[in-house]
Amino acid sequence: MQGFDYKTSGLSFSALYMWRNINQFCWQMIGDYMCVSGISHLELEHGIKLPFLFPPLTRTGKYNPEKLRETIYEAKRIFEAKGHPFSIRLLPLNMIDIIKEACPGEMRYFEDRPNYDYIYKTQDLIDLKGREYHSKKNHLNYFNNNYQYKYTTLTSDMAEEAMVFIDEFNKRKNIPEHEMLLLKMEEEAMRDVFKNLEKVGYMAGAILIDDKIEALSIGGRLGRNMITVHVEKANTNFRGLYQAINNEFCRHVAFAAKFINREEDMGIPNLRKAKLSYKPVKLLEKHIAVFKEDSKKIFFSQSGVK
Repeated sequence: MQGFDYKTSGLSFSALYMWRNINQFCWQMIGDYMCVSGISHLELEHGIKLPFLFPPLTRTGKYNPEKLRETIYEAKRIFEAKGHPFSIRLLPLNMIDIIKEACPGEMRYFEDRPNYDYIYKTQDLIDLKGREYHSKKNHLNYFNNNYQYKYTTLTSDMAEEAMVFIDEFNKRKNIPEHEMLLLKMEEEAMRDVFKNLEKVGYMAGAILIDDKIEALSIGGRLGRNMITVHVEKANTNFRGLYQAINNEFCRHVAFAAKFINREEDMGIPNLRKAKLSYKPVKLLEKHIAVFKEDSKKIFFSQSGVK
């Protein structure tokens, strides 16, 4: 049976597993569709945690407008009965028309720029060809010429070593309080993920310098031709190490993926700058859908309306 191609990183199994506790994911079958809800942390800077609904998921690959409408309205009723405003988040562009057909003229659609996915060609990240990648190539060459290192598959047997790396990495950070809170929540997620890399089916690698982990990358499959990079970290004391872990990881997953999805930038300026610098071939749009009568009640960062 052919499933629906949601395309978005947030709906991959590996992402849902990794962030299930941080985002308090829960699910319920409502009518013909699976409804997954969670908590958004992108408004933490404003002291707000917003519950939201992922787009209802189909197991048949198809959507029936009337049945989807029933599901959306029942989900809305459940949210409001618990005192929460209702919104659908992480809604991929290819699903907006489906929601519009189910709820014609009843909802507003806001561009969710902090959650856009960055899509790259795997081979571009391996070759780093052309003027636009010149600085990346220079940093990578410097690293290769000045450090002896080993790239290895990261396994659950290395969980404790990986957590030592994460702890040291976080202690070097000097970031706003709300970003540090996100980092600490991520740290707890990593502890679980490192112990279950093989069970969940993650693709993971690490760079060792003097037999110590100094960089790592963890990804998961998204569809037939794409790998999503959920986590990538490197010790910035080694010039070019970020370029090296990205390059090595891509080399080792190239057999399985034509494209790399490096997920969203969460509205963090430096992260956005870094992700744009690798020249994505596509930004995968995501949106927030709210009922028109509720659109003034729900706080979120708006960059546009559809």
